[in-house]
Amino acid sequence: MEFDRTQSAGYLGNVMARLLTRALNMEIEPYGLAPAQFMTMVEIWRDPGVTQRLLVERLGVEQGTMTNTLARMERDGFIIRRPHETDGRAQTVHLTDKAREILEPTILGAIRSNEAALGCLTDAEREQFLDLMQKVIECLRTHVNGAHNSPGES
Repeated sequence: MEFDRTQSAGYLGNVMARLLTRALNMEIEPYGLAPAQFMTMVEIWRDPGVTQRLLVERLGVEQGTMTNTLARMERDGFIIRRPHETDGRAQTVHLTDKAREILEPTILGAIRSNEAALGCLTDAEREQFLDLMQKVIECLRTHVNGAHNSPGES
């Protein structure tokens, strides 16, 4: 059996993801954020008062991971939690002034890191690449969510 990592979507995707994370981290670390916190902050900014459950769904992370991310963000003064207006078991999550102050420079940093990654592509290649990435992500979501046949099933 042969395995050529240069032809493996998993291997190449993993290398690319690690490098993208490092590039983003270089941009946002000076503001006291880690990549997971940045993505969470952007989602809260887009939907102030979002619940933790919705953040888990939208960002595709485990409940425990989101719990830890929000706890660090709260500790660092980036978010506050408030009781949900209609669901006594839930809390809503809101950005603090501290988070809103760093939102623009961190988003600009994310844009710079994306540009560093995609800058070697033409506009057409960039569009095709991003479209194909979205298509692969949907295929994998279907696969990992059990909407596929197990080996031997038809």
